[in-house]
Amino acid sequence: MANTHDSYEYPVGDRLRFFREQKQISTNKLANLAGISQSYVRDIEMGNKNPTIEIIFQLCRTLDISLKDFFDDDNNLLSEDPLIARIYRLNPAQREALLTFLNTID
Repeated sequence: MANTHDSYEYPVGDRLRFFREQKQISTNKLANLAGISQSYVRDIEMGNKNPTIEIIFQLCRTLDISLKDFFDDDNNLLSEDPLIARIYRLNPAQREALLTFLNTID
């Protein structure tokens, strides 16, 4: 039986660019904050480099998202929902404040 995964490549670069843009962070700033060279981050986004899971984890941590968020295909819907896209731009304290507010309207 042939391996059906041979022709599939996960769009790591597209996902990284999506979340970086949602956070309104430049490639240079992301690279500096993550301790990775700007050219390497750019190469990842362009699909020229395949980062290790450790590098992806470091980038996710810098972007304040989980690996689950990064690889969750349902997050493709984020670009279609301006409210959810805006929530992804919030820092942890702002998210907590929003959650506290939302819990008051139940």
